[in-house]
Amino acid sequence: MRYVLRHDVPSVETYIDIRLAAGLSRKSSQAATVGLSNGLFSVVVYLDAAPVGIGRIIGDGGCFFEIVDIAVRPEHQKKGLGDMIMRALMRWIHENAPSTAYVSLMADHGTPKFYERYGFEASLPPKKSGMSLRIA
Repeated sequence: MRYVLRHDVPSVETYIDIRLAAGLSRKSSQAATVGLSNGLFSVVVYLDAAPVGIGRIIGDGGCFFEIVDIAVRPEHQKKGLGDMIMRALMRWIHENAPSTAYVSLMADHGTPKFYERYGFEASLPPKKSGMSLRIA
């Protein structure tokens, strides 16, 4: 199979579809429309013309960056697409984030080991504690 990664912002429909297929939480069309238009950098992986994976960077562009929406359709997982996405996102971070910038992510589905390959460390008490708030 021939996969191609492009520096594209996914459509709202593609974004929602791939997130759900990969087991991530549902985002409303309204939230996705606003969120996708305010991202710093996005990629889409295609098989021929079909989008099969996504990844994004959000943040303020100076002090804080967050890697989000790393998602690949289940039938295309375990083929190196997550690595392809993360390499593209980390390349962008290293080219664009100033020194002293803080880069974070939330590792879903028991995937912390995957992200450690790119230099990420778990935020663990007592030094750090990751926290979140989901708006229902």
